[in-house]
Amino acid sequence: MFVLRHLPSTPSRPVALTIGNFDGVHLGHQAMIEQVACAARERDLTACVMTFEPHPREFFAPDQAPTRLTSLREKLELFAARQVSAVLVMRFGYDVARIPADEFVERILVRGLGVRWLLVGDDFRFGARRSGDFDLLASSGKACGFEVVRMQTCVVDGLRVSSTAVRERLAAGDLDGAARLLGRPYSMCGRVVRGDQLGVKLGFPTANLRLEHNRPPLMGIFVVEVLGLGAAPLPGVASLGVRPTVKEGGMPTLEVHLLDFDRDIYGKRLEVRFLRKLRDEEKYPDLATLTAAIARDVARSRDYFLNRRGTEARSYAKF
Repeated sequence: MFVLRHLPSTPSRPVALTIGNFDGVHLGHQAMIEQVACAARERDLTACVMTFEPHPREFFAPDQAPTRLTSLREKLELFAARQVSAVLVMRFGYDVARIPADEFVERILVRGLGVRWLLVGDDFRFGARRSGDFDLLASSGKACGFEVVRMQTCVVDGLRVSSTAVRERLAAGDLDGAARLLGRPYSMCGRVVRGDQLGVKLGFPTANLRLEHNRPPLMGIFVVEVLGLGAAPLPGVASLGVRPTVKEGGMPTLEVHLLDFDRDIYGKRLEVRFLRKLRDEEKYPDLATLTAAIARDVARSRDYFLNRRGTEARSYAKF
């Protein structure tokens, strides 16, 4: 998959394109990508996605912007796994925000990318002051020689699939509900860095992952599984929060205790999948009380994986 950081002066090959922020790459986004890939195969085009970095709302009002579900790197990895051939990462700033809608079509879609087929969401807006809409794209497409298709709303469990809906479920601790909208368990990726070694002192060593954003969409103590340390995911329990017992005004930190694991993994990039929320983060009066709480969390995590293995074994026994 080719990742373009700047708009080409001329297209190397005409494309089938979809445009959006794609935060979370949920089932609705995946359906769009599959439709673009199918159109590209049928028309001998390159399957291309255009996304923005940062999110426009992060640029204009960072304090009011929604929490991110995926970092740019995570988003690109999810694109690559879904038959996307090229991604244009548009650096969003005032120069992009001020582009009139008709110029956006002519300079970016036609002259820069060579769009022949375009898929957009049912609420897609573009151009300065969000003045462009589907009707403008459709009329421009007729004039410039590209087809425009509107993506229908994706619905799961009677709910419109959206990044907002995923965030709401994660914030409420409904990991199963979020997974149904995403088509997979919610996960975060990060590189293991050295922490203050408190987990070792308490008897529960943790892998501390550097977060790319300081406003995670969920907080608390979770049952997790970790990818990146072997062929199979490893079971664990994770704390994602500000560690109020040991620090005042701390930044969000993701700490993972891997069950029955003692290898040195500093510098490794891991994916942490969130499977079940155990509880909210709490402030304890002392480290002894914190240690006892961690021990209970580890025991509950072990029970979760034992029960899951039992369920899987019973399922296989039916065949």
